[in-house]
Amino acid sequence: MIETGLPNPHTLAVLALTVIALILFSREKIPLETSSLSVLAILAVGFELFPYQGESGRVSSIDFFRGFGHEALIAVSALMVAGHGLVRSGALEPVGRTLAKLWRFSPTISFLMTLLIAAVLSAFINNTPIVILLLPILVSVSLQTRSNASALLMPMGFATLIGGMSTSIGTSTNLLVIGVAADMGQRKMEMFDFILPALIANGFGLVYLWLIAPRILPQRELVMADTSPRVFTAHLVIQEGSPSVGLKLSEAISLTHDTMNVEGIRRSETTYIMPLPDAVISPGDRLLVHDTPANLKTFEQQLGATLYSAGDEVDEDHPLKAEDQQLAEAIVFRGSPLQNRTLNEIRFADSYQLVVLAIHRASSRIKSMPQGLGNLSMRVGDVLLVQGKRDHINELKQQSIVMVLDATTDLPHTKKSPYALAIMFGIILFAALGILPIAVSATGGVLLMLMCGCLSWRDVSQALNAQVILIIVASLALGNALLMTGGSDFLAAGFVDMTEGTPPAFIISSLILLMAILTNVVSNNAAAVIGTPVAIGIANTLQLPVEPFVLAVLFGANMSYATPMAYQTNLLVMSAGNYKFADFVRVGLPLILIMWLAYSWLLPWLYTIETG
Repeated sequence: MIETGLPNPHTLAVLALTVIALILFSREKIPLETSSLSVLAILAVGFELFPYQGESGRVSSIDFFRGFGHEALIAVSALMVAGHGLVRSGALEPVGRTLAKLWRFSPTISFLMTLLIAAVLSAFINNTPIVILLLPILVSVSLQTRSNASALLMPMGFATLIGGMSTSIGTSTNLLVIGVAADMGQRKMEMFDFILPALIANGFGLVYLWLIAPRILPQRELVMADTSPRVFTAHLVIQEGSPSVGLKLSEAISLTHDTMNVEGIRRSETTYIMPLPDAVISPGDRLLVHDTPANLKTFEQQLGATLYSAGDEVDEDHPLKAEDQQLAEAIVFRGSPLQNRTLNEIRFADSYQLVVLAIHRASSRIKSMPQGLGNLSMRVGDVLLVQGKRDHINELKQQSIVMVLDATTDLPHTKKSPYALAIMFGIILFAALGILPIAVSATGGVLLMLMCGCLSWRDVSQALNAQVILIIVASLALGNALLMTGGSDFLAAGFVDMTEGTPPAFIISSLILLMAILTNVVSNNAAAVIGTPVAIGIANTLQLPVEPFVLAVLFGANMSYATPMAYQTNLLVMSAGNYKFADFVRVGLPLILIMWLAYSWLLPWLYTIETG
């Protein structure tokens, strides 16, 4: 039993700091990194200036920095990097193309499949790249079918949050709750230990997101729909051995899921083929197409073609095969050496080690390029789509040839996608079988991705999120301070006193609801780390199994549905769908209610906790 005597000054100070931290974490105007570092610094300085002697000895200020080496943080960071490896290798792109194709047959069933795939992927991969992958697909299909895109985006985002609740590695919140409980001497939960209640509750949530949520969301004018990428003109050069060689044009177009529109076929400098459906594709054919940069690169992969000819590979080292490829847009300005001249005349590829893949001409669409793009006379205002190594694009920015726009795109290492998929599968398998802890298997997986070329160290630095790291460390430090000073026991005792005389199942339900409220106001990680020791204290006081109380915190802290600032993907969805704060409340609160009721029934039932 927990003693409920008066707390000591250090406990009161830590409890006060906890309240302040929760307020800071909920302030939009204060960066979360600043709030986290402030909490961490206050704890360290405070306990150094005012030492505390606990039952296990003197509390050192250095103890609060151990979160930087905590297994949960290492696992979260390594999984963030490994997930980024999947994105950089293009391993998730086939999923996106398949979903886009499915939408042509049955939008209702396709939307359900989208929600299911989003949820399943999020059980093993950070949900941010999944949301980024699916957002443009849903916007595109809504425009094609003239449906309400705002009815699709928020449910998809929530589906990734629901899916992340299914496994121990689904979210950073899960890893933190499990890690803190293990630090307190509890059995460490394995990857699929709580998948049964999660799957049942997720089923209720996904049905709501599929059938009800789209009907209660108002139609919003999408920002993404108003900012279409530029349409470029390019030649797709059919290579020897391409899967499209020997096919009819209609069959080749079907390889692109009927999204490519060919306006002309150039077989040689003097031979042109009408783009009729029965025209047979031959090696060396140049297909004239107009589309966005992303679609042009997709057509290139689907047809086994190139957006440059064999002589345009720049030099004998083939820099277009380098791993740090980028796409950039460059504008021909008045007075540029390219004005009224061709790329071949100024030997652009040789001079700058870059290849121009396509051209956008704002005043008119280019209907033919009989001599190829290299011999097309450039005009002021033409926008060139350039590909090459990052360093070479940076060098071009320093020249006065063209004006390179700030926006550049790193091209995925598509040939590395099988390696990235295999490594990610190995990370999950080794952890699921208990061969290696997830922190170890994920770190080893990151090393393998680096060695295989799926990632560069620059990618690693981009994948690591300072905000996530600092909030985890600060939350762990705050939780540790509550534990060492008896603050968590004090809160647990107070919670038990408030619910005295009620069935244990009601206490579990109340704990889930409390965590759900906290996670929508403050950081979900902070709610999880602070709530876990309190939950364990409650279970010990009631002399009941600890695991359902820990899971109450885990599931409750993941219910980040009611506010846009509750989770980073909510902000992504809010921006893309042009949602209002009230839209999240309208859809998120019923979802919280559904998930809360589901877990309030499931946890007591599965763990045979008294309900009356």
